[in-house]
Amino acid sequence: MIVINLQAMIFAKQVEWKRHITLKEIAESTGISRMTLHRMVKNPSYNACTEHLGKLCSYFACDISALIRWQPDRDARQVFAA
Repeated sequence: MIVINLQAMIFAKQVEWKRHITLKEIAESTGISRMTLHRMVKNPSYNACTEHLGKLCSYFACDISALIRWQPDRDARQVFAA
C-alpha cells in the first residue's frame, strides 16, 4: 500500500522553516480542503489523488518520494506467496 507521510513532512518543514505550520495554512495555499488534509494526517493510507500530491509537493518544495512511501500489505504478501 502507498502511505502518505504528511504529518512527518509537516514536522520536518516546521523545523526547517523555524515556524508552526497549520492545516489551515496548507489548505489556503494549496486549495486542498482542510478536511482532506486532516484525513491524510489521520489515515496515512488515504487514497489521495495525484493532483493533491502534486500540490503538496509544490507547497513543501519536495520530491514525491519525500511525501509518500510504499509499504508491503500483509494481505498482498499472502496472495503472492501462494
